[in-house]
Amino acid sequence: MKYYFINTGANTGKFNMDYDLELAAHCAPDEMYLRFYTWTPYCLSLGANQTESDIDLEAVNSFGYEVVRRPSGGRAILHAEELTYSVTCHVNPTFSPQFVYGIINEALLKGLSIYDNRLTHAEMETSQPDFREIYSAKNSFACFSNSAKNELKFNSKKLIGSAQKKIGSVVLQHGSILCGPLHKEITKLMKSDSETLNAFKNEIEEKTIDLKSILNEQINFPRLENSIKRGFEEIFKTQFEETSPAFPSQSLLLNEVI
Repeated sequence: MKYYFINTGANTGKFNMDYDLELAAHCAPDEMYLRFYTWTPYCLSLGANQTESDIDLEAVNSFGYEVVRRPSGGRAILHAEELTYSVTCHVNPTFSPQFVYGIINEALLKGLSIYDNRLTHAEMETSQPDFREIYSAKNSFACFSNSAKNELKFNSKKLIGSAQKKIGSVVLQHGSILCGPLHKEITKLMKSDSETLNAFKNEIEEKTIDLKSILNEQINFPRLENSIKRGFEEIFKTQFEETSPAFPSQSLLLNEVI
């Protein structure tokens, strides 16, 4: 198995989603890719099946943000003060999507503990909520409102949210490591009545947390990136080789900005 690491830095939402899809399209059966990236400008991403009518586009534009659709499921995320990761690999009966989801979160957990020993108190969610019921609720706007099994939380609050997309025999998993509280501003970007939005705001406040709030200090992104990479290397018992593939067909993908 060949393990590759890519850091594409800050790019637009369209670039980030297209690049993940290109990795999935080009990933060989004996390869795994770990990628880090951030978002410039900040971007609201919608789950693959989420309706655009949830968004207040006028508010999004007034903040100078973009909107893009993720290939993975779930609900909206405001990608702001975060480090985003993606993992791309092939799956099989002994290396299932469920196994991949779990071991990736183990690697993230290890990486957090390497970054700061205060983060050893982070833990993986043990229960799986009924997302079908949750998504049917009136105020079901955002991915960070609820934690899926194995997602990382701190003091019972969601710290890293992840989502998967299986494309043939390839699984693409990407997720947001919350580094500051700006993700909560998503409540200003959604459409609904004031009562629903207030409930949504309270839910985000009660159910999410970020590294800056936990550690009471600014996050050192290069050190965090190195720590998370080391966490993956320890859990997968390998070294990731740095690479930067270019994809000539990237502009042909249909993942357009909304």
